[in-house]
Amino acid sequence: MLDPGLVLVTGPNGVGKTNLIESIHVATQGFSFRTRMDAQLILAGQTEALARVDGTRAGVGFTAEARLSQHESKKLRLNGTPVASSDELRHRLHALVFTPDRLGVVKGGPAVRRAYLDRVIARVLPARADVPVTYAAALGQRNAALRRVAAGLSTADVLEPWTETVAASAAELVTARAEVIRILAPAFMACAAELGLADAAIGYDATPPTIAELESRVDRDLERGSTGLGPHLDEIHLRSGDRDLRSFGSQGEQRMAVLSLLLAEAEVLSDLVGVPPLLLLDDALSELDATRRRILNERVGRVGQAIVTATGAEALPLAPAQLLEVSHGSVAVA
Repeated sequence: MLDPGLVLVTGPNGVGKTNLIESIHVATQGFSFRTRMDAQLILAGQTEALARVDGTRAGVGFTAEARLSQHESKKLRLNGTPVASSDELRHRLHALVFTPDRLGVVKGGPAVRRAYLDRVIARVLPARADVPVTYAAALGQRNAALRRVAAGLSTADVLEPWTETVAASAAELVTARAEVIRILAPAFMACAAELGLADAAIGYDATPPTIAELESRVDRDLERGSTGLGPHLDEIHLRSGDRDLRSFGSQGEQRMAVLSLLLAEAEVLSDLVGVPPLLLLDDALSELDATRRRILNERVGRVGQAIVTATGAEALPLAPAQLLEVSHGSVAVA
């Protein structure tokens, strides 16, 4: 078990720091943040793997584990009791992760930001966790119907029920996205300002399509074989002042924006459920100057427990609660 507070994990590149973070994520969330193929998490030449975490939540001990096998489905347990799915596990244990790949939330295309926001909905508004899934299913059914009509395999009247379902579920999704941004935005702006990202803002200006709007463009949708209007095409804006951070933000500013989103979500979750989430920060300190590293160090240290990886202890301006050294797959307390 790790000490409470900020834990720094150090070691040269390639010795397994990210693997350690990933193992903790698999045990507490039920899946890897790097791959959805569980077989890739098993050591070459082995047929099974076990990720296990012992910890405390709100002062109560827990044990979470994920058992992976080349021959059987994944088995998740919390305090010895089977957990039906990764969704159930991560609703009971909250962990937020930063990796360099997460910069795609800012620098990637609109689909990455939509996917990010829909994941936040599941954590911050658990009663609406199924809203993005319901919309995606309805959209898929309408697109399939469009292709059948275009191929002459069905008549146009098969589109009507799916158009109604898409319009209804689109309204629910747009509402959920707007609500989660309303909740997240103040903390995001405050965290970004603390890190020195001036006038940061997250915005979502979307209107769900009506049945009439969807019906008015059926001919174009038939030509393309997909629905060309709806929240699956919306954009989420991340800005600093009047600058769009995707197009005009530096790599460092983009990193600060992603970290600010993570810290904001951690703050919101802590307020909502009364227990701060575990933060897993892999290579979060690079591309930040000494002042911002210190601010991040202090900020993260106020959020429950955080596990941060870096190539050396000097990357962290303030002393961690615990220092671990990773060397060729082994971990030792420094």
